[in-house]
Amino acid sequence: MKPKQTTGHYVLSSSPHTHAKIGVSALMLDVIIALMPATACSIYFFGLKAAYLVGTCVATCIVVEALCRLAMKRENSIGDLSAVLTGLLLALNLPPDLPLWMAVAGSAFAIAVAKQVFGGLGYNPFNPALAGRAFMLISFTGAMTTWSQSGWQVSAGGMEAVTTATPLAFIKKGAEGFDWSQAALLKDLFFGNVNGCIGEVSALALLIGAGYLLWRKVITWHIPVAFIGTVFIFALCKGGVPPLVHVLSGGVVIGACFMATDYVTSPTTAKGKLVFGCGCGLLTMLIRTAPTGAYPEGVSFSILIMNAFTPLINRFTQPKPFGKA
Repeated sequence: MKPKQTTGHYVLSSSPHTHAKIGVSALMLDVIIALMPATACSIYFFGLKAAYLVGTCVATCIVVEALCRLAMKRENSIGDLSAVLTGLLLALNLPPDLPLWMAVAGSAFAIAVAKQVFGGLGYNPFNPALAGRAFMLISFTGAMTTWSQSGWQVSAGGMEAVTTATPLAFIKKGAEGFDWSQAALLKDLFFGNVNGCIGEVSALALLIGAGYLLWRKVITWHIPVAFIGTVFIFALCKGGVPPLVHVLSGGVVIGACFMATDYVTSPTTAKGKLVFGCGCGLLTMLIRTAPTGAYPEGVSFSILIMNAFTPLINRFTQPKPFGKA
């Protein structure tokens, strides 16, 4: 006998069945807004050359994204603002005097190779901005490690002098007679009056942006706290340089709050995020303190390495379904 027909029907589909009110473009916009204090500080400390870097990287990422989607015969994805965010993050991780054509090359690599080759947003295994920076660091090592002179003064051996070196360069070389405990150094590191990449020098500006992201619930505390906490504890155990100098120097704050927290390339579980953050912090300090290492900074490479472990971390930290042995 034929089953009785009903007026209603069910539609079967794969998860997710409940959709969030906030979309991808809104999330990206929140991160862009959170980076505005750091961007403003970069222009304040380094002048228009910082603005040129930001404009060049963002414009290149947008153009390359559009061309890639056109060549791949896929829907244009510029509207999700992910290309804008990639360009902004990459620019904030570059030295102020970098030639603009190098910024174009790095931005093109970040979008075309690190993102679109894998299928676009949501499919890339590595953070595109960090992949672009790593490509530039290997390809243009001299330009990527040359810093312009700021107003930062260092005290060593009883003498004060203006330098073009970064605090991490002093740590790596083990500058003799350098007073790491001087309050002026910590103040400069916190407010941004030091040499370095344009967006990483002001910890205050970055922490304001991170606070905004936490307030908006775009990120959780797990990765930033685990990352920064591991760096602090490692430096405390090693001794020599105060832990706060390591935390405030280089890309620890911007890496922990804005790049390691990338939705696509970081774990999804709370336990996995803690493991991921601790791994990033540990690798950062191992690279920084390796006596035979060539790089005084390790944030970019540590996050990229941990990106590769994200699928495994997700696999081993997923909670077991109720009732499953």
